[in-house]
Amino acid sequence: MGFPALNVTPWSWKVQEVAVNSSFTEEKNQMNPLLAGGDMENESEKDADQNEETSEIGESLESVALDDTSAEKATQGSDTDLEVEDPEKAFAGITGAELYFEACRLMGVVPVSHFIQNLAKPYINLNHHGLGPKGAKAIATALVSNATVTHLELEDNCILAEGAICIAEMLRENSSLQELNISNNHLDTAGAEAIASLLLDNLSYLHALQLSGNNFGEETAPYFAEALMGNYQVKELDLSHNEFSEKGGQLLGQMLASNTTLQILDLSWNHLRRKGTVALGTGLRGNGALKVLNLSWNGIGNEGALALGEALKVNNVLVHLDISNNQINNEGAKKLCRGLEVNGKLKILKMASNPLTMEGATALVTSVRKNPESMMEEINISNVLVNETFIKLLDLVCRMRPELDVIYGEVEGCIAKIPKQHPNPMKVIQNYLKEHNLRLWDFFRNIDKDGNMKIPVAAFRRAMMQQSSIPLDRVQIGELVRKLDRNQTGVVDYSHLKEQKLAQNPVEGEIEEEEKEEP
Repeated sequence: MGFPALNVTPWSWKVQEVAVNSSFTEEKNQMNPLLAGGDMENESEKDADQNEETSEIGESLESVALDDTSAEKATQGSDTDLEVEDPEKAFAGITGAELYFEACRLMGVVPVSHFIQNLAKPYINLNHHGLGPKGAKAIATALVSNATVTHLELEDNCILAEGAICIAEMLRENSSLQELNISNNHLDTAGAEAIASLLLDNLSYLHALQLSGNNFGEETAPYFAEALMGNYQVKELDLSHNEFSEKGGQLLGQMLASNTTLQILDLSWNHLRRKGTVALGTGLRGNGALKVLNLSWNGIGNEGALALGEALKVNNVLVHLDISNNQINNEGAKKLCRGLEVNGKLKILKMASNPLTMEGATALVTSVRKNPESMMEEINISNVLVNETFIKLLDLVCRMRPELDVIYGEVEGCIAKIPKQHPNPMKVIQNYLKEHNLRLWDFFRNIDKDGNMKIPVAAFRRAMMQQSSIPLDRVQIGELVRKLDRNQTGVVDYSHLKEQKLAQNPVEGEIEEEEKEEP
């Protein structure tokens, strides 16, 4: 299906014309969305001042443009339809800050100093700045030909559909912006149309886009489905906390079957329910690109779990699946396990806050045990109460799959019993190093196969389980990983030890620090 025509005039960036065209005041009311609105007081008095200012700027720019040999590079690839004889030369001396100031003046908004100060940097964070649609227009104006900003954060600014349309039009011209966050901005249907139209045309360089919480209903799903079927730029897309519902899920499922670029997709909190998830599962079967899929908080139920299990039988790309809080019980878990028993790619499965019991937890761990091709590294069932029988099974499986980490709830009966005491794993390592006259740096270097001072958690867990000379069990290794990877990056980074000298006794220093931080 095609997109309905948006009520937007062609992208002419008339704000730049202010610098060279004294007739700007007469044309102001006919501008494109970037400068529409922004009522100014005492218009008659300001017109004379504005004409005088623009005339002076124009004369200055004309002289600068004649000597500026970089003008062609600065505007190369831009198809702006400015009504001047030689637009490339005309704008050679205009900076992004000057454009921004002028746009703010014309629209009656206060310039954001943080934006001006960071225009020459790759990352700008303007989250929660109360920009509104006019503030978004001014920022879009300044970024049309900007070549340095690659990541822009505009979350929670109430830019509305009007601001989204201007941001989308700017992205058609800008060739540097790669990551954009415009979540929680009340974009609604018109904003969805503008963004989807941009994606459909493949005219932006965006590869990461966050659109969470923008009131996108099922009526917007056709726009995104059509756009993403043919988009070959966006790799990461966050559409969480919208209301696509079952119908939207069905359309997005069809999109997944043909999209060849998306690697990360977040559809959590979208009321997808069973039918929507069944369609997504069907789309996953033939998808060869998606690596991370978040379907948490969608009420997919056992029917959805079955569809995903069937998809995992044939999908050989997905590595991370989050289906937390989805009303999946033991029956649904068993249906999902049909796929886990043969899948050779999935590494992380998040299933917390589902009504599972020991039965479902056992089925999940057993599916890994049965699958010789399994790559599973993490199963999160953190709300499930388990018993000693499950712990014995898990210990057995972890000896076969040392990289596996199963996050479960309490162990039944442990409240009444005295918990088993485990020696501090760092102290165990310290004793080993003292006996062998080694430093902690040497210890990590022996485990690090690549030598880049960063060890994936799964590889670290496997290496520790296989260290027969250091007596650490599964629980101790889990504790050690949590300490060494506090931010849950999935990597144990020991690069900070490189500069430590032997005399500083890094092992003891690190252990003391760990003990201070423990409650």
